Amino acid sequence: MEKGLIRRLLPLILLGAGALPAAAQTAPLPRGADKAPEAIRRWLGAWELALADASRSCTVTLGVEPAGNRRQLRFPATCRRALPILDTATSWTLNGGGQPQFMDASGKEVIGFQSGTPEAGLDGKGGDGKAYKLSSGAHSRVSPQAAQNPAATAAQRATVVDPATAPAPASLPGRYVLMRQQNREACRLVLSPASADGRQPAAFEGLCPDTGLTIFDPVSWRYAGGRLTLVARRGHGIDLVFENGQWRKDPAVGAPLLMRKLAP
Repeated sequence: MEKGLIRRLLPLILLGAGALPAAAQTAPLPRGADKAPEAIRRWLGAWELALADASRSCTVTLGVEPAGNRRQLRFPATCRRALPILDTATSWTLNGGGQPQFMDASGKEVIGFQSGTPEAGLDGKGGDGKAYKLSSGAHSRVSPQAAQNPAATAAQRATVVDPATAPAPASLPGRYVLMRQQNREACRLVLSPASADGRQPAAFEGLCPDTGLTIFDPVSWRYAGGRLTLVARRGHGIDLVFENGQWRKDPAVGAPLLMRKLAP
């Protein structure tokens, strides 16, 4: 299957081909977005940045966190190899036309986007003279209504977790069952203890027949503040919180995901 077709079908695969209500396909506002200027809220979150007419792409996140008089721009370290222009990119802001521009530490534009919309994607040009595209890809977007009315997405925001009552970090490595529905196994996942370089590997145990999970492809995990994060090969993550003896995806947006530890 061609890569472009996979990207177009991925939202349907992950959301059960429309089995969930439309509201469930709307991304929650990132933490702190309600205090950010309204103009930037529609741009917050993960995007696919690609070199035009090429197969190289990478997931970049337009963060809400301040970086001087701009905002943080985040991406996996591997992006610097896939798209070398990102080597100096550290932040983002909006240009005079209200479109995003990626900046370096000195405030010089690295990539500027001149046309397009969050829904249809953006076309831009880099300081290297090459054309770039920024699109939603498989990443859900904050709807314009949600951006204007943060209270409308309150139920979809991250659950507040008390780290004092969360499972101990040492108890997390082991074998798990991944489920889309309660007590219906989809795949099995192994969370390994930290390796010598500090990385905490994750890997499927055997074949995983769930297409959405296979595409997500978890390769590592981390744990902080009582929240367990599964990290995909491409660098983005899914957060889970512990409730009623098992882990569940949080916020509960899009396709459900539950995870229960198996006995040794």
